[in-house]
This record gives sequence, C-alpha cells and structure tokens, in this order.
Amino acid sequence: MPSLSCHNFLELAAADEVPLPSPTPLRLPRVMSVASPASPTSPSPPAPPRRVIVSHRLPLRAAPDPAAPFGFAFTVDAGTVAYQLRSGLPANAPVLHIGTLPATAAEAASDELSNYLLANFSCLPVYLPSDLHHRFYHGFCKHYLWPLLHYLLPLTPSSLGGLPFQRTLYHSFLSANRAFADRLTEVLTPDEDLVWIHDYHLLALPTFLRKRFPRAKVGFFLHSPFPSSEIFRTIPVRDDLVRALLNADLVGFHTFDYARHFLSACSRLLGLDYQSKRGYIGIEYYGRTVKVKILPVGIDMGQLRSVVSAPETGDAVRRVAEAYKGRRLMIGVDDVDLFKGIGLKFLAMEQLLVEHPELRGRAVLVQIANPARSEGRDVQGVQDEARAISARVNARFGTPGYTPIVLLDGPVTAQEKAAYYAAAECCVVSAVRDGLNRIPYIYTVLRQESNALGDDAPKRSVIVLSEFVGCSPSLSGAIRVNPWSVESVAEAMNAALRMPEAEQRLRHEKHYKYVSTHDVAYWAKSFDQDLQRACKDHFSRRHWGIGFGMSFKVVALGPNFRRLSVEHIVPSYRRTENRLVLLDYDGTVMPENSIDKAPSSEVISVLNRLCEDPKNRVFIVSGRGKDELSKWFAPCEKLGIAAEHGYFTRPAVQLRVSFEGSL
Repeated sequence: MPSLSCHNFLELAAADEVPLPSPTPLRLPRVMSVASPASPTSPSPPAPPRRVIVSHRLPLRAAPDPAAPFGFAFTVDAGTVAYQLRSGLPANAPVLHIGTLPATAAEAASDELSNYLLANFSCLPVYLPSDLHHRFYHGFCKHYLWPLLHYLLPLTPSSLGGLPFQRTLYHSFLSANRAFADRLTEVLTPDEDLVWIHDYHLLALPTFLRKRFPRAKVGFFLHSPFPSSEIFRTIPVRDDLVRALLNADLVGFHTFDYARHFLSACSRLLGLDYQSKRGYIGIEYYGRTVKVKILPVGIDMGQLRSVVSAPETGDAVRRVAEAYKGRRLMIGVDDVDLFKGIGLKFLAMEQLLVEHPELRGRAVLVQIANPARSEGRDVQGVQDEARAISARVNARFGTPGYTPIVLLDGPVTAQEKAAYYAAAECCVVSAVRDGLNRIPYIYTVLRQESNALGDDAPKRSVIVLSEFVGCSPSLSGAIRVNPWSVESVAEAMNAALRMPEAEQRLRHEKHYKYVSTHDVAYWAKSFDQDLQRACKDHFSRRHWGIGFGMSFKVVALGPNFRRLSVEHIVPSYRRTENRLVLLDYDGTVMPENSIDKAPSSEVISVLNRLCEDPKNRVFIVSGRGKDELSKWFAPCEKLGIAAEHGYFTRPAVQLRVSFEGSL
C-alpha cells in the first residue's frame, strides 16, 4: 500500500472514508545518471538504489593551479572515511557525495564548478558563505559541540578555547544544516535513494530532511563520542539534537558505551524505552522503530597495501631503520588536538627515562603531529605545550646523536609516515578522549605487511592504548592505560619494550586478525544492509508530519489505522449495552501544563454524568498516589480509580470506600 504523508495530524480520517490518493509519478532529480537501454531479449536486473553520502567535507583535495579548470586541480582524497566506505557498497550502485568544498577552493563556488565536480568525481558541493561556515564549523561545531561531546564543559568563556552556548552560533549551525537539506532536495529521489549522513556537524540534518521527505531512507553515523547523559543534558538544545537523531532510520556508534549513553539520553529527556531483539536495538518513536547499530569503522586495507608496496615506502623504511639503528623506537601519531594527550605522552616519556636509566640513549619516541582541523588558542596551546615539554626532556636526557623525543610537526608524506609505523616496535596512543582513533589499526597492518627490512621472522608489535579511546574494546591485546596517570603510561611503555618476543607475536596476530577482517568495507557493507532493513516497512505505512521547527517528527501508522471520530464513536456508544471507559488523568483529563492538578468542578460534573449511566463503568487511571486521588474524586461516588499505574485499585460503585489493596 502506498504511503500517505501530510503535515497536520488532525487531518487524519478514517481509512474507509477517505480514499488514498493515486500514486504520483516519481519526481525526477535534477542530477541523475542514465543507464543504457536494456536488450528486450535479455532484460537486465534493476539497478540498486543510489547511495547518497553526506559529510561536512567532500572527499576531495584542491591544489591551486592556474592551468586547471576553475583554477584548482581537484583530486580524490582517498584517506577520508566518506570515500573509503565505497568499497563496501554494491559494485554497481551509483554513489553521490554531498558536502562542502575544501577550504582552498571555497571561493570558486559556481554552478559550472558543481557540474564539473559532479561529472568527474560524483561530488556535489554545498556552498556556504564564508562567515556562515566560520560560525558553523569553527564556532558552534569545533569550539562548543566538539569539546562537549568529549566531556569538556564550557564553564567559562576562556576554558581552554571552548565557548559557552551561544544562540546565534546555534542558528548558524541550523542554517548550515538547512543548506545541506536544500542541496539534497534538488537531487534526492526519496522513494529510492539511501541517504547516509556522517558525524556531529550534521546532527540537525535528519530533521530538515524528514520534514521535506517523510519517507526518506536516512542513516546517521556519529564518528565522535556520545557523552554520558549527565554531560549531554547540559546542552540547552539537547532535546532538538536527540529528536534529530531519532528522525533517522538507523543511528550508528563506534562502541556500546556511546550507544548506551544515547539510549540513556532518549530515556531521560524524552521518556523513550528501547528493545533489544536478536541482536538489534530499536527505539519506538511515534510509530517508527529507530534502529541503533554498534560497529567501529575499520581501515582501508587496499589503500594501506598500495602504500606499503610502493618503492618509495620501502626506501623510507630502510632510511628510518638505519637512522634509529640500535634504538628502541616508539611511534605516536596524533592530530594537534586538545584531547589527544600529546603533552601527557611526553611527560610519560620523561618519567620512563627517570625511572629506568638503562633506557637513556636507547628509547626514542617519534611523535608525528598531523595538521590541526580547527583554529583557536586551544590548538596553539597544545602546540606550545608539546614543544616546551619535548625541548625540556631532550635538554635533560639528550646527548650528541641521541634525541629522546622527536617531534615532527611539519609536513610528513604518507610514505614517510608508513615507514615510521613499520619500523617502530611500539605504538603509543594516550588520548584522553577519542571517538575511535584508527592509528593502532594502521600500525598493526603496516607492521604486518611491510617487508622492506627483509625480516622473515614472525611479525610482532605492541600497543599502549588509552582506555578512553573508542578502538580500545576491539584491541584486547593492547596494554590499556589511564592517560591521566603519567606513571602508569610510563610503566606500560617500559613493559612494552621489555615484553618477550613470543608474547608480542601473539598480541600482534590477534590484532591483525581482527583488523584485517573488520575493515572499512566490512563496516560499510554492514551499515548499508542494516539501513535497508530498517527502511523495509516504509511503503507499508502511512506517514504524517507533526510539530514545528526542530520539534518536527513523523508519525508512522499501519494501513488499517482508523482515527476515532465523533461520527463513529457516537453510534457505537449508543448501541453498546456494557461500556468500560478508561480515562488517563495527567495529559488527558487535565492538561500536562496545568499548574493546579486538582480536577475542576466541570471535570467532576462530567465524570458524574458518565457514571450515572448504568451501562457505564468509568475508571480514572493515573500514576498518582491513592490518597491524593481519593481526596480529589470523593464527589464522584460511582467512579473507579486505578492509582499508581494500577497497583492500587478501587472498583466502581463503592461509595467512598478506601482502597482494598494492591493487585
């Protein structure tokens, strides 16, 4: 049965009185691919639905080039998850990417550029004015929402670069999400396309999309932590964000803890419960079942293997091995970020050299600092702290030809980075909070796949890993540490360097088996299949949109649903000889926003009139206490009361008798 959509729940009518409208032709998108006509003698199977991947940034790089079209040489950024996930989608499924342009090319916005990127890269840009994008990304996302999702409350305006909640920045966030919805509206075929939205930048997008397309097939994956409800509840617009996620059909998280915190927020903020059945978690939300998925993102095995097999990588591995010959090399790779714990890692290295003098002149920590993704004094503070601590440690323990901490905060090529991974015998991740962090996955694969050193012995590796990182549950062979405890991290680093080779091999084999089988293709395929499963009932239900603004939601009802109308109720009421009338008190008999919850004289009068009819048995059902309800409804002598959600009952036609007991 086709689905019926409207924006006014009060317009519901009985199914047998108002015929369903005839199906309208599918709205052709303005941008679509045309398949070649099938042969009449050998009909081809129908093409799979298009996947629309929506992320803040398009998976593109843009290098200024006066000779290139539009002044920029565009190339695919194969290192982004939004592009890597294509390997897990059906091979013949068309894919469309929607997002903003790289910052270097943002000023080249034009319809001609959109057509060029669409034709050559299957990418459709969203154009945001520079001031709006700055307020949206650097203001609300990076300096309010990002720290809060990582458990940092903006207690003061100067709290390490964070910002307190500002309504103007939130409106910019909504405006940017609305711009994404506008672009989707231009190209989306809601009855066919599968939409996959990525990360916290677009938390509001499911609501804007659902408002325009009640039957749209929408999945959302959060790549950052979802904090404890005690933290999340501090957001002034917390209800809006939770409802926005619930407007998706499938919501994905990296770990069980993140999903549990989301479920707790739904329960505490909206009073929603969830059910877990056959491995699937579902939240009932206005007739729709919102599925919750838990699966960490993997890595692109094909991409890593192409990098490690390149001749340049082999040469780089040999150079690194020669440069650190006779040293115990440890590697750390982190973004310049407040939560990566780079300073704590350097303090642990200092503590290691203090407590274990035999490692002086031998142990080396190479820290690769990836470029910062945001701007502000918090980023500058992390850089200054890292440089200051590394300089102090090197001055204290360094000798000619030996530098304990090597900080690489300039450009590092993919081949050079792979070389450090392959040559290091230990990887140290000390983030104080991180959504997933795929660095240990990459390290494990490169240690396994690289043969540049000509080592035919079994592969081995050790990982020192913060317990507050999303990948920690999936790497059971890692040495887990509390990154805030400098002594514990130092001792873990010492244990890693002293671990017997046999144990290193066992831990490495365990990690490599998991990482190689749960790669990004496995993750994307699993999410894609679950999204299709979550949307399979869209055409068997009727949908009505209700609410305004960010409170909008869709009510999904079965095809046989009939609205109770006066025309149906009155004749049935008169024909019936034995009636049971159950009236919920708060929200039905009395408005929820009423300050005085005691029944008015008008309510008492109406109830008495209902009770006077000998054909009626009338009950008030409430969660309130029996004493309070008995006092309020003492004038209704024939009224039955079910107090405390039915635990205490007073049957009807018992005049002013106290409750007999519990059920």
